[in-house]
Amino acid sequence: MSERKFTEQETIRRAKLLKLQELSQNPFEVTKYERSHSLNEIVSNFNKYTKEELESLNQKEISIAGRIRLYREAGNKAAFVNIDDQNDSLQVYVRLDEIGEEEFGLFRELDLGDIVGFKGILMKTNHGELSLRAKGYTLLSKSLKVLPDKHAGIQDIEEKYRRRYVDLIVNPETKKIFICRTKIIRTIQNVLDAKGYMEVETPILHNIKGGAAAKPFETHYNALDTDVYLRIATELHLKRLIVGGFDGVYEIGRIFRNEGISTRHNPEFTSIELYVAYKDFYFLMDLTEELFRKTNEVVNESQIIKYGEHQLDLSKPFKRLHMVDAIKNLIGVDFWKEMSIDQALELAKKNNIHVEKHQQTVGHIINLFFEEFVESTIIEPTFIYGHPKEISPLSKTNKDDKRFTDRFELFIIGREYANAFSELNDPIDQYERFNDQIKEADAGNDEATEMDIDFIEALEYAMPPTAGIGIGIDRLVMLLTNSESIKDVLLFPQLKNKE
Repeated sequence: MSERKFTEQETIRRAKLLKLQELSQNPFEVTKYERSHSLNEIVSNFNKYTKEELESLNQKEISIAGRIRLYREAGNKAAFVNIDDQNDSLQVYVRLDEIGEEEFGLFRELDLGDIVGFKGILMKTNHGELSLRAKGYTLLSKSLKVLPDKHAGIQDIEEKYRRRYVDLIVNPETKKIFICRTKIIRTIQNVLDAKGYMEVETPILHNIKGGAAAKPFETHYNALDTDVYLRIATELHLKRLIVGGFDGVYEIGRIFRNEGISTRHNPEFTSIELYVAYKDFYFLMDLTEELFRKTNEVVNESQIIKYGEHQLDLSKPFKRLHMVDAIKNLIGVDFWKEMSIDQALELAKKNNIHVEKHQQTVGHIINLFFEEFVESTIIEPTFIYGHPKEISPLSKTNKDDKRFTDRFELFIIGREYANAFSELNDPIDQYERFNDQIKEADAGNDEATEMDIDFIEALEYAMPPTAGIGIGIDRLVMLLTNSESIKDVLLFPQLKNKE
């Protein structure tokens, strides 16, 4: 077994722990500590009082606990510490004549990062800072590691993600992001629950790759002796539930896609998918705007938010623009005109668009033009709708122009935030679409979906007209908390193994 090596400071802290154990004051033997208040409750309820008003109150002794983040002595007989808990920070004033010489001597041996419980009464200093005047303390856990400097924080960005627990200790803004994340998810649930939609859970392990255009992770199911995929979407199972008679179902959960890692992408991420019977994709445009505004309200004070160098007004109606019009408006290429694949390929060549073997259709080329020239230019929230049929195997065909589907994606500052359809419920058409995807796979598209006969059979029992949407929770949190990277809103993002 390899022997661990400790820094000088770590060795000193371990020596302090040994001394406490010899004095029968081992902090790791403490099993619980009853707090009368959180620090936030104290600040919220008592900061309004003046020093004199606090002194005149008939106070009962209170108990609090937290991690020591600052320590400073006031001569040889008193000390101030600041402790943090989940939501707030509070100063504690400790005096030798209040807790006794022996206890004060041990108190002076405490380190930054130690978790301590205090009992006492509230006061305000001459500078007006709300503080607890300690009558006693209990060391609840000893920090054997040295925390990063309070002001400098963690300098190595990857280390910040790798040791998220340290980042949460030293950076209140990080903790605030994840509190906001929970509020955003709860708000989505509350809005959808109030509309009568039901939250459900569907399998993570799938026998068939489907529901999205993405490369899956594969694993082996020993009990069944079969290879399975980690889900790339929840769509096909949720639509089975609509067939089964539910009017509206949604799932918030982890999705797994075997793709690259970047500031926008993590191979496992959280999405919400919602399916509502008897509605179309225009209904989902309105609902998406409502969800974005209501989630923003719980984390920001204004509907005008900042993201990077941009300001966005979420109170304004989101723009709605057909994909073909978006291309035509920006670069003048008109895909409304009927054209052959050869004509489309010539346009692609003229505009330096590379077309893969599996993309040899006009619909694919339209999408390539959009991705190359338009996507990055969209700043204000914009619904891009009318996706070509070839890239939308699960969307209902537009009844006025069979080349396109009733589908939209929401783009903001060049990023996709939502993908929605009027769902294809024709089992015969769906079967042919799956066959087309098989042909694409044979031509080299490793993101093509597979044939799902069970889903076809589900549609054959009749699915009502249905609207379905997927929204990326992580990107929504990034937007509403002004976070630059997806790693900033994932508690434990994927990282390369540390050598």
